[in-house]
Amino acid sequence: MLSNKKIMLSEEDLPKKWYNILPDLPEPLPPPLHPETKEPLKPEDLEPIFAKELIKQEMSNERWISIPEEVREVYKLWRPTPLIRAKRLEEALKTPARIYYKYEGVSPPGSHKPNTAVAQAYYNAKEGVERLTTETGAGQWGSALSFATKVFDLKCTVYMVKVSYQQKPYRRILMETWGGEVIPSPSNRTKSGRAILERDPENPGSLGIAISEAVEDAVVHEDTKYSLGSVLNHVLMHQTVIGLEVMKQLEIAEENPNILIGCVGGGSNFAGFCYPFVKDAIEGKLKLIAVEPEACPTFTKGEYRYDFGDTVGLTPLLKMFTLGHEFIPPPIHAGGLRYHGDAPTMSLLVKHGIIEARAVKQIPTFEAGILFARTEGIVPAPESNHAIRVAIDEALKAKERDEEKVIVFNLSGHGYFDLAAYDDFLYGRLKNA
Repeated sequence: MLSNKKIMLSEEDLPKKWYNILPDLPEPLPPPLHPETKEPLKPEDLEPIFAKELIKQEMSNERWISIPEEVREVYKLWRPTPLIRAKRLEEALKTPARIYYKYEGVSPPGSHKPNTAVAQAYYNAKEGVERLTTETGAGQWGSALSFATKVFDLKCTVYMVKVSYQQKPYRRILMETWGGEVIPSPSNRTKSGRAILERDPENPGSLGIAISEAVEDAVVHEDTKYSLGSVLNHVLMHQTVIGLEVMKQLEIAEENPNILIGCVGGGSNFAGFCYPFVKDAIEGKLKLIAVEPEACPTFTKGEYRYDFGDTVGLTPLLKMFTLGHEFIPPPIHAGGLRYHGDAPTMSLLVKHGIIEARAVKQIPTFEAGILFARTEGIVPAPESNHAIRVAIDEALKAKERDEEKVIVFNLSGHGYFDLAAYDDFLYGRLKNA
């Protein structure tokens, strides 16, 4: 065990390949179904929406997919990211546990999201696409895609969940700074948005609704494709640069992790952080904990079945844990976790007990975030506070049992554009959803 607080890698250590979980799942992944025929989806069915190379990656059974050099060069703007020992948090908790966090907030948009945004923008640009559409909740994904499309000279249209659009104006400004067009969803821009507003003019929006609008926008314009920030296999695969770096960093630190923790909305940051360790979890060498909000308890209270990824029913049907595609979650500040479904690969791993799912309320997550900020100095994103909450809970369990556990969590982004949420917490306005 090293005494270093930060474990850093060089640019030469940046992974050259992404890890694909599909060949290592405990059973074959149930196929996505066509939204109209309900038959297994063919690759050509996805071509109106996605770049061909991304469709190929989505369905690939190759364990390792090479990262294009052009993508690695953009990654080097912020990667590799640091693994940091949370010594001051350990001291505040008086725990024998050793706590580490992978800090993805050092990227230009301030989260893990550009790991896939850069890859998706690259492949689309290479195939001659001129514009990408997408949805965003809290704005991290929309910020990442606006950044990535600017790098590869594409246009970007972001449908932002209306309640987050209102709560987080600085995320909108960040997207617009990089040239992104930001539209509060549901909107009058699309047929699906207009239909929802006719039924409920005050609808606060959801990721499912925003996805419907973004997909519709892409399908009706020949020069446009759709880009997704979570859930699908190729998206999660691009994120595995996180966990692959962590494996090297823990080896340098001479540590064997006992518990890995990440927050979950659709599954991208958790999968990127934890999927390289799934084999160890299957062998019982460590525990993987996925943390979601009680306001949107997809894993802990949802059903494992086929469902649409969007509200209107334009997307393929996916076998996943779901609260139902018409579910509208309460307007909690962790907008990135307000999604009705979870990644099919992750859902399968939860079904088999390889990943443990937990749900936590909003106020305890902010209590954890405040403690982390006051000890480690970084103000975390509201989403990341969910992982911090459970990391603290596990460290306190280790204290009760006098066990030297090694706990590692993914700090998936900073919260400097989320200070209104902290203001609500500090002045007693935050609801314990």
